[in-house]
Amino acid sequence: MARIFCVANQKGGVGKTTTCVNLAAALAQAGQRTLLIDLDPQGNATMGSGVDKRAVTKSVYHVLVGLATLGEARVASPSGGYDVLPANRDLAGAEVELVGLERRENRLRDALKNFGADYDLVLIDCPPSLSMLTLNGLCAAHGVIIPMQCEYFALEGLSDLVNTIKKVHSNLNRELGITGLLRVMFDARMTLQQQVSAQLESHFGDKVFRAIVPRNVRLAEAPSHGMPGIVFDKAAKGTQAYMAFAQEMIERVKAL
Repeated sequence: MARIFCVANQKGGVGKTTTCVNLAAALAQAGQRTLLIDLDPQGNATMGSGVDKRAVTKSVYHVLVGLATLGEARVASPSGGYDVLPANRDLAGAEVELVGLERRENRLRDALKNFGADYDLVLIDCPPSLSMLTLNGLCAAHGVIIPMQCEYFALEGLSDLVNTIKKVHSNLNRELGITGLLRVMFDARMTLQQQVSAQLESHFGDKVFRAIVPRNVRLAEAPSHGMPGIVFDKAAKGTQAYMAFAQEMIERVKAL
């Protein structure tokens, strides 16, 4: 059965979608059968995977409200080598519709049950807020990957997220835990970033991934070409970092 991981952070602009898309592609290149679920109404992970969100007829919205199965809605990433459960603006309305549905926080978990054998790893790209959509992601997952920048305000937001994960673990999903923290957009020339990085290692220990993703223009350019950064430029420093991160994830999953 697939191991399911949320990529979550309540702070926006911290590289959640970039991490999801590139990790999915790196895992696929490493021979892992991978599914990327886009739970953000902006649909950036969908577009970054080379899937036109405006052209999809069935999306994660239809799966959550019971109008389609995961098997009917998933599509293949043309360049990434993994499957995508796409999202578009339809998903914005799901927040209101989910409130009145049975098992509203477990809709995604229920949808995945019949398809767990199809994949080795499932990644869920969550929106930057604690919404019903994020809650569905957390309730479906075995672990949470937290991408974060090594800045002061990022530390402040991290404590809120850790508390949220603890609450979901206690009340809704006993399997949920923190898989690890991934340092992204890292600039080794900045003393503050080095200090925050050291603080993370001292406080979270081996929960901090060894891989560090540097600031990288090529990763930022890739979505406009409709492909993951690791496919767009195989030699980029960001590509090497995500490939190393994927190997680390595979090691951690094997150790579970």
